[in-house]
Amino acid sequence: MIRLGSLAGYPFEGPRLLAGWTPPAVAAVYAITCKPDPARERHAVIYVGESADLPAERFPFRHPRAASWIKRAGSRYQLYICTYEVPGGTAGHREQIMRELIATYRPSCNAEQFSPTWKPEWIGGDR
Repeated sequence: MIRLGSLAGYPFEGPRLLAGWTPPAVAAVYAITCKPDPARERHAVIYVGESADLPAERFPFRHPRAASWIKRAGSRYQLYICTYEVPGGTAGHREQIMRELIATYRPSCNAEQFSPTWKPEWIGGDR
């Protein structure tokens, strides 16, 4: 398990190696990651999406953004996936979580980017 997101984060399953992964037939938010330094366990989030049916996303490498993931990671064997099945979540919940993660991590392979909805001064940052 890996926690992604602001504050306590969301409990994502994974990271699992994307090559050879078979997506379960579930609705979920997903994050594609890579290891900038293969010697370390740190992951960089490079793409975030959501789906009502993960197999419909055409994983692992027929997804429309897969070429950008491979280019960013350097190899299809350096890509990982993390998934979060939102308990009781609707499409709106999944989209909200996806937007939050994109605003937090600024993943380079997402064409659309979002700004954080909070301001540092709201949580005690510099004024």
